[in-house]
Amino acid sequence: MRVLLIIASIFLLASCDPNTEKIQPEKMELTESVYASVTVQPDSLYKVFTTVNGILDELYVEEGDSVRKEQELLKIVNTNSSLTSDNAKLAYELARNNYSGQSALLNSLIDNIDAAKLKLSNDSLNYFRQKNLWDQKIGSKAQYDNSKLAYDLSRNTLNRLQNEFARTKEELRTQLEQAENQYKSSLVTFGDFTIRSKLQGTVYSVYKNPGELVSTMEPIATIGCSDKFIIELLVDEVDVVQIREGQQLIVVLDAYGDRTFKAEIFKILPEKDYRNQTFTVEARFLDIPERLYPGLSGEANVIIATKKDALVIPREYLIDQNRVLTEAGEVEIETGLMNLQYVEVLSGITAEDWIQKPER
Repeated sequence: MRVLLIIASIFLLASCDPNTEKIQPEKMELTESVYASVTVQPDSLYKVFTTVNGILDELYVEEGDSVRKEQELLKIVNTNSSLTSDNAKLAYELARNNYSGQSALLNSLIDNIDAAKLKLSNDSLNYFRQKNLWDQKIGSKAQYDNSKLAYDLSRNTLNRLQNEFARTKEELRTQLEQAENQYKSSLVTFGDFTIRSKLQGTVYSVYKNPGELVSTMEPIATIGCSDKFIIELLVDEVDVVQIREGQQLIVVLDAYGDRTFKAEIFKILPEKDYRNQTFTVEARFLDIPERLYPGLSGEANVIIATKKDALVIPREYLIDQNRVLTEAGEVEIETGLMNLQYVEVLSGITAEDWIQKPER
């Protein structure tokens, strides 16, 4: 009992300490926000790749140049691809000539068919003459059989040659289509040696110089919009559930000092970056700075909620997130909106109560 009295006396002395900081809750407009780091990037930014390997022969643009859509950016040379295109053209012309009937193979088959038709006609006349004689019991059975055999052989030979001609012509037609496809493919590949811009914008980076080797695995340049920029925000996974499309934010860029710019969220990317435990959120400027460059960095506060005449206390007066120290002792309170400096008090204390700053 005596120990309890001593503790109570110490507490009363501490509570009466004139050096203890005391305040009363006050009413003000409170804005709750979520902090995020930001990076400015051009809208529709993309890296220029080539679909062929070769040597960078000519570079038509430099960093900072404005380009039109479909404007030529660079030219790549590759001797092997040029030879491949020439060979494909020769193969296509040969296949076309073969199919059009000018090949020796088809002409030879046509000559053989004409000869087979003539022989069949002669053998047919001889066979039917012998058949009429044999039906009248004139002539010998051997003569009739020989004429019939010759007729059958001639007819089969003609059918075989006609089938061979049709099969050969179909094979030549297929070869022509294959050669044509290969030739067209080589033309497309050869055309890929001239790279064009996919959009109207600005050349932000060029990674290669004329004479250097380029491959399909390495970018050659970076192009993006000149007048449209987006803000990429990295939002902590703890806060991302509070983010919604259409919310406004206040942006501060390092390049512009203390100036603030308004922006609006338009996209929340659903994939989490496990390296830094953040989600990427994209926003557009409502107040556009005079000049923007890719990679400008800064910070932003996304406005979650705003309340006028909120009863607030400094966050440093909170104990364990839901209690405060009053003249009567610790009191549990219900909190509402919160930012980095203040927290709203919904119940537990009033504007007339004095609260003390806890010792840390």
